[in-house]
Amino acid sequence: MAKKIKKNKEISNKDIPVVILCGGQGTRLREETEFKPKPLVEIGGWPVLWHIMKIYSHYGFRKFILCLGYKGEMIKDYFLNYRIRQNNFTIDLKSNEIDIYGKNDIEDWEITMVDTGKTAETGARVKRIENYVNSDVFLLTYGDGVANVDMAKLLKFHRSHGKLGTVTGALAPSRYGELMTEDNLVVKFSEKPQLISSDGTGFISGGYFVLDKKFFEYLRDEDDCNLEGEALHNLASDRELAIYRHDGFWQCMDTYRENLLLNRLWENGRPWAVWENDK
Repeated sequence: MAKKIKKNKEISNKDIPVVILCGGQGTRLREETEFKPKPLVEIGGWPVLWHIMKIYSHYGFRKFILCLGYKGEMIKDYFLNYRIRQNNFTIDLKSNEIDIYGKNDIEDWEITMVDTGKTAETGARVKRIENYVNSDVFLLTYGDGVANVDMAKLLKFHRSHGKLGTVTGALAPSRYGELMTEDNLVVKFSEKPQLISSDGTGFISGGYFVLDKKFFEYLRDEDDCNLEGEALHNLASDRELAIYRHDGFWQCMDTYRENLLLNRLWENGRPWAVWENDK
C-alpha cells in the first residue's frame, strides 16, 4: 500500500526527508576513495556525511534517505555501529547482548539507506528513492559539500514562490559554472560549465535543493539519467527552478586539496558548524 503523502501545511521539519547522494566513486579524491566511499572521508575525525547531517539536524530535520552505490556497505556499517563507536561497551559474544556505557545523547536521526546501484547517474539514484518520500516536498544535496546555509529559511523561501524546485546559489571560485538567472528564477542549469550569469552576481549551484515531489516526473529509472544535465536542466527550461541566494560559507570536497582545506578550517573557525551554536 502506498504511503499517504503529507501536505506542506501539516508537516514540520522533523517529518520532511533529506535525500543525500552518496553513491559516486569520487575519482578526483582517489587518495581517500580507493579505500572508502567519499561521504566517509573525514573532516576533523568525522565523515563529511556526518557534518552535512549535523547542519540539517540543527534546523530540525531528522529524517535522512541515503542514496548508496560505490562501497555503500561501508556507510551501512558506519551507522549500524554508530552508537558503540561513541561509547565504551561490553558484549556477550554468545548472546550478542551489548551493554553500552557513557553518553546517551546520540543524534535523534532516522536514516533510510537505499542501494541505488553501482553505476547509476545522479538522477537515477534520486528516482529510485521516490517510494521512500512520503511528503509533498523534500530536501536534496550531495554527500561531499558543507555550508552554513540556513535550511529553515531555504525551506521557507521554497514554500513562498510556488515553483517545483529551489537551488541554493553560492559564491565560489570561477572554476565552477555560474547559474544563468533572471530575477529569482534559474533560466539555465548545467553541471559545471563556464557561463556568465545574466545578472552578474556569479552564483553557482551550491547543491542544496528543495523540491516538490512532482519533480520525480522529470527523472527516469535508468542508469544514464543525470540529475544536473537532464532533470534540473529541464526544470529550469520550464521556469520551475528558483534560486535562493547564499552569500555565506560554502565549500565542496571534490579533491584531496579541498579535503586538506576543510580539515584546516575545522581546526580554525569551523565556519559551517552551525550546530555548535546549540552549546
